[in-house]
Amino acid sequence: MNKLQFSHSRVNTFEKCPYQFKLRYLDKLTTISDSLADDALVVGNALHLGAEKDERAMLEFYFSNYTVIDDLHINETMKLTALLRKLKNHLGSISGQFRQEYKLERPEFKGFVDLIVTNPDRTVDVYDFKYSNHVNNYLDSKQLHLYKFYLEREGFNVQRIGFIFIPKTSIRQKKTEDLYQFRKRLIETLSTMEVQVVYLDYDFQKVKEFWDSCDLIGETIEFPKNQTNLCNWCEFQKYCLEGIDYMLLPSAERRQIDAVSKKVIWIYGAPFTGKTYFANKFPSPLMLNTDGNVRFVDAPYIAIRNEVTVEGRLTKTRLAWDIFKDAIAELEKKQNEFETIILDLLEDTYEHCRLFMYDKLGIEHESDNSFKAWDMVRTEFLSTLKRLINLDYNIVLISHEDMSKDVTKRTGDKITRIAPNIQEKAANKIAGMVDIVARVINEDDERFLTFKTSEVEFGGGRLTLIAKKIPLEYESFVKLYEAVQNSVPASETKTRRERKSKDAMEEEVTQQATIETPEETVSDEPSLKVEPTQGLETPSLSEPPKRSRRTRTQQ
Repeated sequence: MNKLQFSHSRVNTFEKCPYQFKLRYLDKLTTISDSLADDALVVGNALHLGAEKDERAMLEFYFSNYTVIDDLHINETMKLTALLRKLKNHLGSISGQFRQEYKLERPEFKGFVDLIVTNPDRTVDVYDFKYSNHVNNYLDSKQLHLYKFYLEREGFNVQRIGFIFIPKTSIRQKKTEDLYQFRKRLIETLSTMEVQVVYLDYDFQKVKEFWDSCDLIGETIEFPKNQTNLCNWCEFQKYCLEGIDYMLLPSAERRQIDAVSKKVIWIYGAPFTGKTYFANKFPSPLMLNTDGNVRFVDAPYIAIRNEVTVEGRLTKTRLAWDIFKDAIAELEKKQNEFETIILDLLEDTYEHCRLFMYDKLGIEHESDNSFKAWDMVRTEFLSTLKRLINLDYNIVLISHEDMSKDVTKRTGDKITRIAPNIQEKAANKIAGMVDIVARVINEDDERFLTFKTSEVEFGGGRLTLIAKKIPLEYESFVKLYEAVQNSVPASETKTRRERKSKDAMEEEVTQQATIETPEETVSDEPSLKVEPTQGLETPSLSEPPKRSRRTRTQQ
């Protein structure tokens, strides 16, 4: 094994599960997030950023991590805003000169110190933020002892080390509550919570234990799986235990971006806005068509629909999902001259997958199988879709848009949520598989592609775009791709905060697994990228709602 640079999080991962350590730090695998509103990594890093900067930066970061938001995200921002104010008030009571997000970088160790306070006598106090109610469970952590040791090697005179605990609440809306009643109860709950500081006595023995673990990792050849109940919160669970890999992202290994010619895009919009016509402009297209909308395009197509044949008295039905999978299998052979594969409509194939799984499982609805069928349908669908996306063709996915759901702001105002017309959990995963998610709009008979112009408009993809809107023309779209490919490499343009965030991505939060329940997680390192967003207003918690209404529930 090559010489590794260790951190508290890396060693903690190894001690928890050597195989997870291997996947994350040696194989450098990453996964598509589940995009939960209370995602511990996102929420924890948002709070860290708020402590370092301000409320606006915190909320911008939080919203930037989601393809689209709903009422659950607004609930979470209410928590974040209230808790940040409490944290800021507490920090205001600490005298001294503040230095936040200090990076420790040595050949053998790295870490990020949340807060260093320089006292009048030039000694320093070192703090780490924890978003948790489990105070006692952190008292045996090696983290702050390591920070003191390595800070003193850099010339600091560390006087005290301590955790700043930010309380958390996980109360949920009751069936007997409407959204207004729940949010009122949430505000009342938050008002009773207080930030607290717990100081530790320095113990050099914990530093030695850390070094011993580093030596063990360096000597390790086999990295066995350690299957425990913590697997339920591991990002690699499906891959590790079931061999399912649709959630894995490509390797972090760098490649020549100017050599990339394949384009993967997911477009959605209202009917008759020109989505199929635009896709037809891609080179040498083949359409996998579900709705028969091929009259105004000249691309060859395969109809993805049930095929019924009658042989004597016997009627046979070949399910559309089987036809779709057979088409992918044929395309995998690459014995054709097509350059682009267009799937129109994506949500129809999801419904075909549902019917296929109903037939396979002998059920009539996902709820007939203790709700496990929801996950089984998504797994079948996303695994097959990943096979399509991995093909060596341009890939264009087309969906209709759904504007049937509202988001209730903290003021009580309603704002329409715009998203592809497909199951939400599947949509979040698909957004992580494609390069770009774009919405097609028609304004005064002019058609455009837009790229997440607000938090309530679904967007995403692996590429970072500067443009928010371009004409619905293939040439304009190609120029957009070229602009991304020809831009200065990200490593040359990153801000100080973003450079830290690259390391934070590598050091994804892990320490909680042996300290507390995984849902109590907060990252001990900087957050990911921060991208300014526009659109959703974030008024103060004291503003009463103008009206209230029961929200719909969904799987």
